[in-house]
Amino acid sequence: MDTSPTVILIVAAVAVALVAMLVATVVLFVKVFRTRALLREAGVPLSNRAAYWGALIYVVSPVDLLPDPVYLDDIGVLLLALRSLHAASAGAAAHVQDRERNRERKGSRTRSTRPRSLGSP
Repeated sequence: MDTSPTVILIVAAVAVALVAMLVATVVLFVKVFRTRALLREAGVPLSNRAAYWGALIYVVSPVDLLPDPVYLDDIGVLLLALRSLHAASAGAAAHVQDRERNRERKGSRTRSTRPRSLGSP
């Protein structure tokens, strides 16, 4: 069997490409799970989270509305999902601010001192 340097170089290049793809897959997998946790902690409604995950599944799925060399449908779906998340995050931020204001009001009521009478020191 003839093992020329060209064959060894090709096999090495394929092995390096496979390792790089594996590393990229693991990194993306970790980022997806962190995103999942961040969306839950941010209080984003389930419908908006579902739009995000649906867009992500659509982008990686082999079934497309347009052929894969044209990524306009993928980009459009991702933009709609990101717009939905942006709107939900603005609503969640307003909700958090309202909740903090209510806590401050309740806290100021409980810390108030009883009124002094005019004759007492």
